Amino acid sequence: MPWKYASSGLVLAVALLAGCSSTSESTKPAEGSATADTGYARCDAAAAQFAVGKPATPALLEQARVKAGAQTARVLGPNDMVTMEYRSDRLNLNTDHAATVSRVNCG
Repeated sequence: MPWKYASSGLVLAVALLAGCSSTSESTKPAEGSATADTGYARCDAAAAQFAVGKPATPALLEQARVKAGAQTARVLGPNDMVTMEYRSDRLNLNTDHAATVSRVNCG
């Protein structure tokens, strides 16, 4: 008798869980949207070109990040060691020895 209840409960649980599964295709992003495969917005370095020639400060970094639409941003000095992975959602402010922004790029 207990096996009858156990097997009935198992069949009921499987039926309920099968009803929760989805077979519909996920929606695709609209054409022309600026999202990467990770779902993050891509960086637009052209929008942050105003920073070239200015001293690198945290306020300038945040302002450039927001204007470029980047998720993250960093300041890179001329002798800084950096990771080489490419991230389309990251803004880089490259500086010279005087900590003045000399180049803006994404990656």
